[in-house]
Amino acid sequence: MKNDRISRNFTYSEFERSDTAALHGIDNAIPDDRIRRAIRFLVGNVLQPLRDAMGVPLHINSGYRSSALNTLLRGARNSQHTKGEAADIAAPDPLLLAQAVIRNRLPFDQMILYSTFVHISHKPDGQQRGQILYDSSYKEHYPDTQ
Repeated sequence: MKNDRISRNFTYSEFERSDTAALHGIDNAIPDDRIRRAIRFLVGNVLQPLRDAMGVPLHINSGYRSSALNTLLRGARNSQHTKGEAADIAAPDPLLLAQAVIRNRLPFDQMILYSTFVHISHKPDGQQRGQILYDSSYKEHYPDTQ
């Protein structure tokens, strides 16, 4: 088996872990080095620096998603999760997490705030869009922050 550690605080196992996949018997193992590379770039450029800046553990709700898992979860057809380019990070206050990303000038492609987590993506190649979006669940939970 390949080394599971990506950085000081993150492992590939965290990206593969899915209660939904386990419940439905879906293999959610990272299938190739291209996806592992994308995850390394996401962790090295965004998640580990964010963890270091915040000084608290970050919990990945959803990292890599196999196409079967992504379909079951009704994820976007071209979801960056299926490419290893995205992670959903649990957050009691998503705005604070998003502000830490901005304040530390971390290079993200897309950041979507939900009521209980933040979706953060980073492309291993090409320019990052720096796009910030707010899911309807966030808007309902935090109506005064947009």
